[in-house]
Amino acid sequence: MTHWIRYRHRGEIGFGTLDGEVIREHAGDMFATPRPSGRAIARSEVELLAPSSPSKIIALWNNFHALATKLAVPEPAEPLYLLKAPSSVTAPEAAIARPSFYDGKIVYEGELGIVIGRTCRHATREDAAASIFGYTCVNDVTAADIIAKDKTFAQWARAKSFDGFCPFGPVIATGVDPSSLTVRTLLDGVERQSYPIADMIFGAQDLVSRLSQDMTLLPGDLICCGTSLGVGSIKGPVNVITVAIDGIGELRNELRQ
Repeated sequence: MTHWIRYRHRGEIGFGTLDGEVIREHAGDMFATPRPSGRAIARSEVELLAPSSPSKIIALWNNFHALATKLAVPEPAEPLYLLKAPSSVTAPEAAIARPSFYDGKIVYEGELGIVIGRTCRHATREDAAASIFGYTCVNDVTAADIIAKDKTFAQWARAKSFDGFCPFGPVIATGVDPSSLTVRTLLDGVERQSYPIADMIFGAQDLVSRLSQDMTLLPGDLICCGTSLGVGSIKGPVNVITVAIDGIGELRNELRQ
């Protein structure tokens, strides 16, 4: 298993692999034959960045058996999804600000993220597996009251695309099988979500294959696999949300009201 990380160090953006508290710097392209530079940097000396710069962010709806049962809705025959704006991406440890005009409910959703490693179009399941670079932690933040604000049009993309509403990271884990892992979300240190990734209706390879029939997936693109039981709202003036997946890492962000 390898953990890839992007960072800013002394004004320069770089990437490498995380080895404990040391970053092994790499040169070239993370998604195309990166090579070690031989330089090591202490983790404490860098500012973490989101581990990729996606051209698109695809977010799944109703992709867990348990959630479909709780909501009493049919399980979908094909993936149901929306797009979040790439400008919603923010870094691990970054503060997320409430939109200035909005005083409604803000919801956290801890999720598994798939990061694409090579261009993928009309992929078979086998091609899709080869196109997955690795996996990451995602908090799919949502201004929930906006979704149904206009009775004629559900505003999913707007509700999920405010600046800062897509923190992900802190790493992309390669060489890991997420199907045996669990997503946990903690609000101010108290566990609010704990659900198995194996409960997904559409697994990682199936998702990539199916989505690639609709659009070309590019290196660095992010697929948010959807969430399950335990989604909740953020109420305090400052809250810390942690999305933790063993083997991948812990994504922490503050939401400031």
